[in-house]
Amino acid sequence: MASSKVGSIGEYIREQRTRAKISLRQLADVSGISNPYLSQIERGLRKPSAEILQQIAKGLRISAEALYVQAGILEDREADTDVQAAVRDDLLLTERQKQVLLDIYASFLKENEAAGIFPGGDAEPEVGGDAAESEVAARAAERGRAGRVPDAPDVPERAMPEHTEHDGKEEVG
Repeated sequence: MASSKVGSIGEYIREQRTRAKISLRQLADVSGISNPYLSQIERGLRKPSAEILQQIAKGLRISAEALYVQAGILEDREADTDVQAAVRDDLLLTERQKQVLLDIYASFLKENEAAGIFPGGDAEPEVGGDAAESEVAARAAERGRAGRVPDAPDVPERAMPEHTEHDGKEEVG
């Protein structure tokens, strides 16, 4: 007898397939799984392996992780934000593009957390100074150290040669 987890993965795959507006036969073709076997998975008669789930995910252009969680192979992680869900559900992005976008988004969240920026754009108040000014100063110092945008050297004006034009010719003096 099929367990409830097996049935739920099949139902989930069928739901994702109908959302993507592809037939069972089309999914079988693009995922490289036989049509009868895929039908048995959807009906809850077969429990797919992780490799089969990965092929199905590729055919559906969804995250294999989502199928692993649904099948009970992976533990469910914390709920996605709207941004994460939108990226994962976007059918126009490849799995690699989705992962890159999610990694960038996660790095922004970590950066905001480290800076004390909370949901809604509120920053934790700093004692003895404006948080925005100190953040800008810290970033400027970091850019200078990293060599990405070095600060211009402090050179007195008189040490710089003067450029003048006489009769269309440039002279340095």
